[in-house]
Amino acid sequence: MKLLIGIIFLALVSCGSPETPKAYVTSQKGGITVIDLTTKEVINEIDIQSSGPRGIGVSNDGKYLVTANKDDANLTIIDRVSGKVVSQVEVGKNPEFIRVFNDLVFVSTEPASTGKPPAQNEHEGKDDDDDDDDKTPAQIAVVDIKQGKKLREIEGGPETEGIEFNQDGTKVIVTNEADNTITIHDLNSGELLKTLDVKPFGDRPRGIKMSPKGNLYVSTLEHSDNFIVLDQDFNHQKTIATGSNPYGVSFDSTGDRLFVASSKSKLLEVFETENFTKIKDIPLDGKRCWHFSFTPDNNELLMACGRSDELKVIDTNKLEVTGSISVQGIPWGVVTYPKAIGSLDDVR
Repeated sequence: MKLLIGIIFLALVSCGSPETPKAYVTSQKGGITVIDLTTKEVINEIDIQSSGPRGIGVSNDGKYLVTANKDDANLTIIDRVSGKVVSQVEVGKNPEFIRVFNDLVFVSTEPASTGKPPAQNEHEGKDDDDDDDDKTPAQIAVVDIKQGKKLREIEGGPETEGIEFNQDGTKVIVTNEADNTITIHDLNSGELLKTLDVKPFGDRPRGIKMSPKGNLYVSTLEHSDNFIVLDQDFNHQKTIATGSNPYGVSFDSTGDRLFVASSKSKLLEVFETENFTKIKDIPLDGKRCWHFSFTPDNNELLMACGRSDELKVIDTNKLEVTGSISVQGIPWGVVTYPKAIGSLDDVR
């Protein structure tokens, strides 16, 4: 018995201490800020050797971080533990939104966009992302993380934004802002399988998320202050009103609640997902709060508020803001490791 205990002890020592959970935040005027989720303190700043990072993802094995760098039309692939840049991959004009699927990164690029940073008017509350009338189709670049190589492109609609996958991983779903469509494509071939016109329900589809239960999808319609609910076959089921300019959206890990960031109302709205009745509005008192992630234990939610240079900390049980972490340089996206569900990531 003593011998067995000794063997177990040596095995534990040789494996080292468990890693402290961390959050990784991109800032448009900086790189990646690393936050210790136990202490809620900034512990590192990663130089991505590029400019204008927005979208961020973490590989399933936790080895790599990936950022979409809008100013330089590329992705940066980073060794997550050391913080060293592994490679940079050209992907196309104005890359913005990233989703990781197995060893692949899917990144939206926007040839129709000006690439300028969001404008802001303090008096009118104007804080829009790029709006452009150019209808040039966007491309979703598909990059192999380990090879550091772009494999192919999927043609989306003009100004492709959000990216999601179906439950069995055979389809990729994208929101196209400029022509008010949601398009569904074969994940491997890129073939267009279906186009959903959302104009009858609202304007400018932005965020898109599948329920962890796999039975429905939700997409925010930013300029009509609502979101739509779709069934498994991407048919419209209902439209639900929100605050002003909803963008980032995610279910919780159980799929029982839906969280929606309504940026101009400065709210994080919480709905139950049986009938999508409002549970609570959480006041954020932050500017341009777009993207968020749950923590790995699901007890807190981290919200990036770009124009107030902070990360809001929200208790997901009490549904109230409990703190703020200073992150300079217009924070845009946030993910965690261990991986957690959020507006930019998933745990599949």
